[in-house]
Amino acid sequence: MTILKNHRNDSGPHHDHSPKLTMAQILDAVTTGEMPLRFEAYDGSRTGPDDAQFGLDLRTPRGASYLATAPGDLGMARAYVAGDLDLLGVHPGDPYPLLAAMGEVHFQMPAPKTAATIARSLGVELLKPPPPPPQESLPRWRRVAEGLRHTRTRDAEAIHHHYDVSNAFYERVLGPSMTYTCAAYPEPTSTLEEAQENKYRLVFDKLRLEPGDRLLDIGCGWGGMVRYAARRGVRVIGATLSAEQAQWAQEAIEREGLGHLAEVRHTDYRDVTETGFDAISSIGLTEHIGVRNYPSYFRFMEDRLRPGGLLLNHCITRPDNKRTSTGAFIDRYVFPDGELTGSGTIIAAIQDVGGLEVRHEENLREHYARTLAGWCVNLRDNWDACVAEVGEATARVWGLYMAGSRLGFERNVVQLHQVLAVKLGDKGDAGLPLRPWWQG
Repeated sequence: MTILKNHRNDSGPHHDHSPKLTMAQILDAVTTGEMPLRFEAYDGSRTGPDDAQFGLDLRTPRGASYLATAPGDLGMARAYVAGDLDLLGVHPGDPYPLLAAMGEVHFQMPAPKTAATIARSLGVELLKPPPPPPQESLPRWRRVAEGLRHTRTRDAEAIHHHYDVSNAFYERVLGPSMTYTCAAYPEPTSTLEEAQENKYRLVFDKLRLEPGDRLLDIGCGWGGMVRYAARRGVRVIGATLSAEQAQWAQEAIEREGLGHLAEVRHTDYRDVTETGFDAISSIGLTEHIGVRNYPSYFRFMEDRLRPGGLLLNHCITRPDNKRTSTGAFIDRYVFPDGELTGSGTIIAAIQDVGGLEVRHEENLREHYARTLAGWCVNLRDNWDACVAEVGEATARVWGLYMAGSRLGFERNVVQLHQVLAVKLGDKGDAGLPLRPWWQG
């Protein structure tokens, strides 16, 4: 649809007499090419193919204000979470198909005169940012202004924001394994539960754990790795900053009769004082600690391992090593203070710790896309119970976040790397087999 050329009034100044635009016309003005979605707005305007499978319904002027004052994913998230924007043709628990279609929408900067007409059409009131939904945390600059990121207090607050939502909610979304990290699918047809069990098997085997060994699992979540290893005779300490995770995990340990081998502590991993561990696993913690803290993070691991001990670091990464930000939506609604970088930065940080040697790394990017698809199915199938537990706005955040993340892993916006390293002996000996000893 062409904008403005049929509405010009050449007899006078454009800023005085050019007509106001509808919401649909504004969308057409800031996009180019074929529109793959249908769009409906509160002012009665429409654009896009009427027979499009997916679409957007802008229900209120406040929703338009969210979109206008925070262009991009943050504005859309605010409008959607607040209920001012609906996604058509998809379930809110799994909006992946619509988000994939939105990837084909091409935005453009309108010409100055068009931009001025858009601003006049919206009016002063719609160009004032409304208060964000209560699910949104402070912007990063405000958090920085109020104190340094990644202090112990700030890390605990960030973990509480994301993980202390509701154990009952997580049980419905994650499934029986209560595992909130990338699974490892042995076959394309494997179930989510089979893939999560296989992930723990993979970590266990890479760390060469045997009955009687000692494992430290930092950022242990609900204790999935802790319990997997304890069932196989390994003595395990898990550490998490989430009080709800620690309580759930410790209760699960007692239910399974593993209390003589395993414990999960509600503590900062840095407060674990024991040393001489045979292995350390870190599955999904690195994203939270901050890139500047990598040296102390890996030095902590080196200090807690015995010579010949292994560490496995499993975390979301970037496909490059140039940036660390997570984007406005993720930072404010999902992982406050989270930082992502490339696997090269992680490997370099390990190598820079004297006494640690990297032995293997692999990218499980496609596995995380499958994992997220499984979580979205669970959220969709348990939608009513999840909404009853945490409210529709929070449930919408999770559907949007998980479906969008799935798309990110599929399109190589983000990756998932496991890096395996060993603490060398005094003479540089690793004491490891010549070739990888685990089944992929």
